[in-house]
Amino acid sequence: MSAGSQDGEVARGTLQGAGAYALWGVFPLYFHLLLPAGAVEVVVHRVVWSLLVCLLAVALLRDTGWVRPLLRAPRSMLTLAVAAAVIALNWGVYVYAVNSGHVVEAALGYFINPLVTVLAGVVLLNERLRRLQWTAVGLGLVAVVVLTVDYGRPPWIALVLAVSFATYGLMKNKVGVGLGALASLTSETLLLTPFALAALVWLELAGRGTFATEPPGHALLLVSTGVATAGPLLLFAAPPAGCR
Repeated sequence: MSAGSQDGEVARGTLQGAGAYALWGVFPLYFHLLLPAGAVEVVVHRVVWSLLVCLLAVALLRDTGWVRPLLRAPRSMLTLAVAAAVIALNWGVYVYAVNSGHVVEAALGYFINPLVTVLAGVVLLNERLRRLQWTAVGLGLVAVVVLTVDYGRPPWIALVLAVSFATYGLMKNKVGVGLGALASLTSETLLLTPFALAALVWLELAGRGTFATEPPGHALLLVSTGVATAGPLLLFAAPPAGCR
């Protein structure tokens, strides 16, 4: 691979990551619109409607060649199950944080997340950092300490968000680029959907669901969580074009 080609892939990967984080950055405003739906209801709707978006994309692209090989790879299925579990936890905690007045702490979680991801890469994946990279990590760590002290108490929500999303990234790394972003997200949401549907039924029977009791605009917003969820996650998980 030429240096120019490699630089191009790095640039594309950087843009994909920046796009994902930019979309996630407006989520506090978006999730506030979903009130009075609680965190659990929002998460289960995200799962169900994300699966629908992914299945439509798979059908339109006729991208089904990954299904049989994945079914024959139980280790990859287990890894995707772990990824699905931790991202569902991440979603739930984030929605709870935003809609309970802890937006700053949620933001701190995603400030801490790159540090946790770097730590995972060094300790678990045996990656090496250059001196300047260690300097950047050190500055980030100092900033986290300052923000945490200023916050005045242990930022448990931030830590859960940081560790859960770093774990999600680690699981995606273990699956590898052989399974595309769409295939991976489809598998994850498919694994979560039985639990999500059971939770939706329970919420409605218990009178805690808002999908059918609020005005139609609220139901449409809950449906829109499919696109809002799948879009940035596909950007985050997609390798640069030359790595597929």
